[in-house]
Amino acid sequence: MNSESRRKIINELLIKKNNPIKGSSLAEELGVTRQVIVKDIAILRAQGEKIIATPEGYIKSKDHKHFYKKVIATSHKSDEIEDELSIVVKFGGIIEDVIVEHPLYGEIKGMLMIKTLYDVQKFVKRIKDFNAEPLMVLTGGVHLHTIMAESEEIIEKIEQELKNKNYLIT
Repeated sequence: MNSESRRKIINELLIKKNNPIKGSSLAEELGVTRQVIVKDIAILRAQGEKIIATPEGYIKSKDHKHFYKKVIATSHKSDEIEDELSIVVKFGGIIEDVIVEHPLYGEIKGMLMIKTLYDVQKFVKRIKDFNAEPLMVLTGGVHLHTIMAESEEIIEKIEQELKNKNYLIT
């Protein structure tokens, strides 16, 4: 199989799947190394494909034209991450990313695409399993999230509950 055919198959697999696909799974399925998949994904992105790399794998960005988006600023302790993310998803919001402002590197963004309570639990488990520090530790707990929801009312409810918990920076 040539590289162009492989990239077409990768793109089709990502379109069909609603869940992220690990690069290692794509590599195994297509009989190539993970590094080849990383290169193929980079080429697909350069060709305009909206592919997102999340901690759970690659996912094709869905068209969220009918969604409202808002960047919110929050601050809390590391042990409150699950509570913060759960507030967003319980109202039907999606946490697209986390962003911190680093003094040396500028804006650092991590794609999350957290949509459900199960996604929240998996994310928190990954932090523990990898003994990883979340990006917010670089900024003393201050960070941004791009959140999406089907209505402005939902975003307002999310913000109100985050404000009630003293997580929202206003």
